[in-house]
Amino acid sequence: MPSEDLIYEVRDSIGHVIFNRPAARNAFTIDMYTSLAEICAQAPTDGSVKAIIMTGAGDKAFGSGTDMTQFRGFATSQDAWGYEDKMEGVLSRIERCPVPTIAAINGACTGGGAAIAACCDIRLTTANLKFGFPIARTLGNCLSVNNLRRLSDLLGKGRVHEIMLTARLIEAPEALAIGLVSEVVDTVDTLQVRAGLIAESIAANAPLTMRATKEGLRRIGEASSAIDDRDLIEMCYMSEDFKEGMEAFLSKRKPEWKGR
Repeated sequence: MPSEDLIYEVRDSIGHVIFNRPAARNAFTIDMYTSLAEICAQAPTDGSVKAIIMTGAGDKAFGSGTDMTQFRGFATSQDAWGYEDKMEGVLSRIERCPVPTIAAINGACTGGGAAIAACCDIRLTTANLKFGFPIARTLGNCLSVNNLRRLSDLLGKGRVHEIMLTARLIEAPEALAIGLVSEVVDTVDTLQVRAGLIAESIAANAPLTMRATKEGLRRIGEASSAIDDRDLIEMCYMSEDFKEGMEAFLSKRKPEWKGR
């Protein structure tokens, strides 16, 4: 459950999740993912929590993905599959959260952070947004089919092709134009105020209508969830390139790809 790295508190029936590793650009540990999944799974439906706002500590990052040290122990295909299964469990818990979720994005929102934001019901951001999955130029791993499906539902298949293959990041003006976010604000303080006002507006609405809407939309996107992608996960995570990408990232140098 919540810790120094992931803070959770309820104020005036609104839950507030803070990813609290600003020195690491709020990179996620496995324990942080687990805590977030538990918060969403255990969200009460008795009116004591009417919405949940997620944000990152500081003004540089919402979340910059999984802490790379979490990957150093990977030795077998099972390690890779287990990690992706774990991530799917976390993201599914966010999608299935019985109360509306709001991602208040401040700055970098990449990798696991972008996946979490994409699963939230509403997203708003500061003007310094950098959203995406630049893994083709950094780590050499891959997204699961379910994550590709989530992104395609949100951004459109063509745009997902483009941002994944070019490894570029989406900035605030484009994010607003394509509907990735509903609002862009100037400062972190304003972001918190606006997220709070949206949560208050949600809190006044019919809970069952909102729950049925969330679940109905989730079911629409579930049709392709049974696709087997373990061969793709194994190909990337067990490759020499992934080991090279991880070490290059941690050493702050450019990776040398070999395609194997």
